[in-house]
Amino acid sequence: MKTLSVATGTHGRVLLRDSPDAALAVLGFHGYTENADIQMERLAGIPGAEQWTLVSVQGLHRFYRGRSEVVVASWMTRQDRERMIADNVAYVDRVIELALPAGLPIVTIGFSQGVAMAFRAAVRGARPAEGVIGVGGDVPPELLADPAARFPAALVTRGERDDWYTTAKLESDAAALRARGTPVETLVYDGAHEWTPEVASGISRFIHRVRRSRLR
Repeated sequence: MKTLSVATGTHGRVLLRDSPDAALAVLGFHGYTENADIQMERLAGIPGAEQWTLVSVQGLHRFYRGRSEVVVASWMTRQDRERMIADNVAYVDRVIELALPAGLPIVTIGFSQGVAMAFRAAVRGARPAEGVIGVGGDVPPELLADPAARFPAALVTRGERDDWYTTAKLESDAAALRARGTPVETLVYDGAHEWTPEVASGISRFIHRVRRSRLR
């Protein structure tokens, strides 16, 4: 029996909220069994977000949550992993090409499973990001293993009671990034595996610091 990998076209769902005279675009990537609507709500709740163009990118692999009629998505599984990564990066490149003007600075943000996508888009994308933020998720191992990968300024965060993205994982990711010369900030906030107002405020402060440093 043979296994074939067949390339085919598909359509992704993306939510866009333009801001007049925006000086920054923030691209968000949701977690497993979530959707673009959930991540857009998170992005819009970041202090200062009214000054940015917000783009919430939904994973290509849609399904129903449990037995409900709520459509959610996933970014990938272990199956055909390398091809799925390439497909996802190409998808985000296309989103940026269609949704954003050339030259507009980009920051990427991911929650849980979407953290890996935020880092891949920031590092592997056709338009590198000025900053990348992970909330409750790992830095992709293939990026850390690639000596040619260049990371932008990064913020990695976790909730104090997060049993999945543990203290050890956060410290390991931060140390690996710093060893490469990447400017890294960490934030541990009151919460579990979730996005809270405290982490939203921390994200806002980080973005403003990154923007100030770039404009000097």
